[in-house]
Amino acid sequence: MADANRTISPATRDEVLPRLRRIEGQVRGIQRMIESGRDCREIFHQIAAVKAALNGVSAVVLECYAHNCLGDNPSVHDDNITELIEVMLKTTR
Repeated sequence: MADANRTISPATRDEVLPRLRRIEGQVRGIQRMIESGRDCREIFHQIAAVKAALNGVSAVVLECYAHNCLGDNPSVHDDNITELIEVMLKTTR
């Protein structure tokens, strides 16, 4: 049987959506930079900023998943969840 569908909590959704909209604006800005022939270094810096912002959103969603899904299991403790998030952040840099 398939796992139950677990959605993002309302609080996490309210935190993540504005961040994603900001990232969307940054990506549009990068498109405009490329269209207007801006310096590659400036474009690269903006791309790095978008990647960092997405990593931040990923961490928030992962934390929500860990607490709301893995947290259902009494053998999973907050320390383990924190460690999971830290490892994920280190691997995405």
